[in-house]
Amino acid sequence: MSKDKETKQQEQEEVNAQENAGAEQDGGEAAETGDANVTGAGAQQRPEPEKMADDASVWRDKYVRLSAEFDNYRKRTLKEKMDLIASAGEDVIKALLPVMDDLERALKATEHTSDVEAVREGVVLISNKLRDTLRTKGLSEIEAFGQELDTDFHEAVAKIPAPDKKQKGRIVDVVQKGYRLHDKVIRHCKVVVGE
Repeated sequence: MSKDKETKQQEQEEVNAQENAGAEQDGGEAAETGDANVTGAGAQQRPEPEKMADDASVWRDKYVRLSAEFDNYRKRTLKEKMDLIASAGEDVIKALLPVMDDLERALKATEHTSDVEAVREGVVLISNKLRDTLRTKGLSEIEAFGQELDTDFHEAVAKIPAPDKKQKGRIVDVVQKGYRLHDKVIRHCKVVVGE
């Protein structure tokens, strides 16, 4: 019996030695690969709940910072948009101020003169200056007279019998001019169409 016990004890020691060697080998590999979940003898590891709490704290901090950053971005863009809306027409108004000055001078000149032709020439000059100023800002007139009705640019306000067959379905009169700002129609032409 004692031999059996000794044999069993030796076998047990060999198995334990092999297990310890395997555990040390696994521990070495884990240390080499940077694995934090080492399960060997002597390995120090944080308890799982503590690790999860630390991870949750890190993620919560990242979320709060990202949320605050987005909120600041939203407020900043809203303020920029409001500033842009408030001062959107500033450059156009600045460009129109000289035209307004010319109109005021023309009105003063009409008080002291009886020369209608001179006043007319002054008004024509001011009108041309206004057109040029608006053209530099991207305003253009929509051509309408003699063209076919295009509902993207024209608004028919009346139909009359066409003076000749060529003008049937075409614009025979423009009641109010239409304008585009760059490529966008800002006012449709009000036209009379021949039928």
